Parts: sequence; C-alpha cells; structure tokens
Amino acid sequence: MKFSPIIPMLYTNELEATIDFYVNGLGFTCGEYNEDWGWAALHLGDCEIMLAKPNEHTSFHKPTFTGSFYIKTDSVEVLWERFKDKVNICYGLETFDWGMREFAVYDNNGYVIQFGQQV
Repeated sequence: MKFSPIIPMLYTNELEATIDFYVNGLGFTCGEYNEDWGWAALHLGDCEIMLAKPNEHTSFHKPTFTGSFYIKTDSVEVLWERFKDKVNICYGLETFDWGMREFAVYDNNGYVIQFGQQV
C-alpha cells in the first residue's frame, strides 16, 4: 500500500485574496484555478496547497484550524529574509532544542504556516 503526501485543502470566502497572498506573499504559483468551482491549487517546489470556497458539503463559518501547516525547506534563512517584511509574523526565526530552525507566519485568513529546516 502506498500513500501520497497530504495536500491540505484550506477553506476561505476570500479565494482571490488568498491566492494573491500565497502567490505574491510567499512565492507559490497558481497551477490550477477554477472560478466556477471556487477552487485553486497552489505549488511551491514539491509542496501543494489547495484552496476552496465552502460549498453545501462544508460546514463553514470562518477559517479555523487548531494546528499549523509545516513546510520543510533547505533554505529557511533565505525564506525568512524574503518574507519577514511582507507578511504577518507569528514568530520569528529561531533554532529549537529539537534540531529545527524555523519561523511561522499567518496567512490572510489567519492560518499558521511554519517553515523549518533541520540543523
């Protein structure tokens, strides 16, 4: 049995603004976008995030998530320099006892996106 990487699906009522945040703020590319479906797929290297406007199958009042989305990289310092003045910072670049150097940002919906590199 084989499993593929998890691809988060983030719900938002602000689809276009969220695409703009990830593309212009974090450097993702918008690989697919369907306005009729209210859906988009964003890519950054091997990382993929899907965005969707809520539909009749989704109980949605506002963006909520009790965790974060963690993106591993080999260039966390470069990303920190690129993002630190462009986005809302959750916490700054720091090296932790568990051997990761990381930082976190909030997207335009309030979701937490962490970027980390093993040290």
